[in-house]
Amino acid sequence: MSTRSEISKDVAGVVFTGCGVTNAAPAQPGGRRRQVVVNGRRVKTIDVHAHCVIPETLSMMGKKLEDQRGPGLGEVGVDRIRAMDEQGIDVEALSINPFWYKAERDLAAQIIKIQNEKLAELCAANPDRFVAFASVSLQFPDLAVQQLVEGVKKLGLRGAAVGAGVAGEAFSEPKFHPFWAKAEELGVLIFIHPQGTPELAKKFKGNGWLANTIGNPLDTTIALSHLIFEGTLDRFPGLKICSAHGGGYLPSYGPRSDNCLRVAPEMDTGVKLKKHPTEYLRQMYYDTLVFTSEALRHLAVEVGVSQLVIGTDHPIPWQSQSVDHILNAPGFSDDERIAMLSETAAKLLGIKL
Repeated sequence: MSTRSEISKDVAGVVFTGCGVTNAAPAQPGGRRRQVVVNGRRVKTIDVHAHCVIPETLSMMGKKLEDQRGPGLGEVGVDRIRAMDEQGIDVEALSINPFWYKAERDLAAQIIKIQNEKLAELCAANPDRFVAFASVSLQFPDLAVQQLVEGVKKLGLRGAAVGAGVAGEAFSEPKFHPFWAKAEELGVLIFIHPQGTPELAKKFKGNGWLANTIGNPLDTTIALSHLIFEGTLDRFPGLKICSAHGGGYLPSYGPRSDNCLRVAPEMDTGVKLKKHPTEYLRQMYYDTLVFTSEALRHLAVEVGVSQLVIGTDHPIPWQSQSVDHILNAPGFSDDERIAMLSETAAKLLGIKL
């Protein structure tokens, strides 16, 4: 493991967001790295859902670092890797939640160039611990295509992280087809992370942090539903999509989608799907950031164990026991646990086990 000074020097300018609450399992004796073992087999665990920000690009959009998650923000250092060690996470796939979708073209291009280069620098400095998703300017789909290609082919990034829509436009709109086509051609993973549903801000007022608690999974549910019902997944059948937070609400209520056009056929817009909506759920991927063993079991039943990968939301403490969440949930075989912890993500992200 690198020393504090080595890591800080190698990845200057990258900050991992937090909120003043630890997101780690109890420390191992002597600060040792937790070794995850399934039935005697050492498993290399891979987390597809982990965040960081670049202060330089935040400031370019008039945003402040301290406003991102409140107190507890700090420069990258051994603390991040120590938390991974304590949780039993060997590799994190880093992503930056889009805040640049309203930027003008030249500014957006500058932001993405800086972010992707710094993400690549961080991964190069710690190749056994980090991979990253490229940022892309999806408000300009032609530019996003260029950024995806450069990020993957030149910088070694493993796909792209996107919001659940762009300035109120669904990803199923034809203007985004070139981006999906290029992602399919490259065979890389697109990680969808919600941005809430600002249109419902009035309804989300009050206690409960509803803009996030309800708004984020709802945003994902809407995004995936459009990709299904507007035929995007038929148009690009090889597309690899992974969504945060277990896919929002859709996997929990998918069969309603199978029945909607039977009940209200007049709502058919003319897109003739090749499969039932629930069948498309089983070709996408989802992180395991659901909160009980029963929720994980249900998600696996609805989409298939083969479609699940670890998601911690690190360092935001939604799920601080993500490895144990999988290890301790009843009803899974050893092979299924290993697939969720390691093998599926390794295949999607090109990580050698």
